Amino acid sequence: MTTIERVTTTPSSVRLHTPFVTSLRRTETTDTVVVTVTDSDGRTGWGEAPQVWQVTGESLASATACIELMLAPAVQGRRLDERDDLAAASAAVQRAVARNFGAKAAVDAALHDLLAQAEGTSVASVLTTRADGIRDVLTTDVTLSAGAADALADTARRRVAEGFTTLKMKVGTDASTDVQRVAAVRDAVGPDVAIRLDANQGWTREEAVQVIRALEVADLGVEFVEQPVVAEDVEGLAWVRERVGLPVMADESCYGPYDLERIIRLGAADLVNVKLAKCGSLTVGRDMLRRAHDEGLRTIVGSMMESHIGVGAAAALVAAEPTTEVSDLDAAWWSVASPVVGGVSYCRNEIYVPATGGFGISRLTADA
Repeated sequence: MTTIERVTTTPSSVRLHTPFVTSLRRTETTDTVVVTVTDSDGRTGWGEAPQVWQVTGESLASATACIELMLAPAVQGRRLDERDDLAAASAAVQRAVARNFGAKAAVDAALHDLLAQAEGTSVASVLTTRADGIRDVLTTDVTLSAGAADALADTARRRVAEGFTTLKMKVGTDASTDVQRVAAVRDAVGPDVAIRLDANQGWTREEAVQVIRALEVADLGVEFVEQPVVAEDVEGLAWVRERVGLPVMADESCYGPYDLERIIRLGAADLVNVKLAKCGSLTVGRDMLRRAHDEGLRTIVGSMMESHIGVGAAAALVAAEPTTEVSDLDAAWWSVASPVVGGVSYCRNEIYVPATGGFGISRLTADA
């Protein structure tokens, strides 16, 4: 019988090659808590809880305390031989504490990693029994940080030259010039590159309608607009959607299943962005994608600013339950180096997901 013996936490700060800037924050590092769960057979599962004060409210200190004081005791000593054991352990994580979704997601991912290693398969294989196979190569967009029009145009050209075909522009910092910035990027990259926008709650309802209508008139080929209003204003999200033609996506307004049902009930969005650090569980994320698809909503999976560990978990979710649109899995691409040996890797706009051995991570790097 295999049991869970030990849960450890390690703070990690990885430098970014380019500052990451949105309407909510600016950061030059990816700051996370790396979680390892070790079983009685000597295997180690990996997870990661990001520090995102302005979105989830979680910090390195709070995630560490939650994991060490509440989540570790909830899983230590539990059996982990079969998928029913995994389901029971994951449910115990969800029951142990309210919210703290990033911390929960980290432990949950590590548990999935452990069972996948024991089965000699991938985490995606643990999540699904899809008859059409599981992909181990995914496509990602790349984010353009908020900035001036000229700088954004230059960055967009570089990203396209580096092989990216979908650009996610951060807007919402100045409604009066947002359209100008999008136009500059479109002129820079031409008509064949997809452009999607993320306002990160940066507009009022009225500003959102004004900017989106102006984008429509300018015919700039925008795919969709993500989270135009503050997270709590789901009614406002629906109000905006009723008044514009471009598709609207919910991100910060959609944490877990309850939020998704509210969005469906109010007709508040055309798309939803599912993130593990918001919903707290790979299986919850999978079920949210399925529910959204059943209701005709389009989907992507995203991540916070996480390293190759957290992005690996998000990529496993996409591999198990494909999204309708190109997902947002570029967070670890921004890192100067990975904090671990193994795991996912990037080549141009593709992300490679290990097909066996769980997340494929062997150890922390020496300078992690």
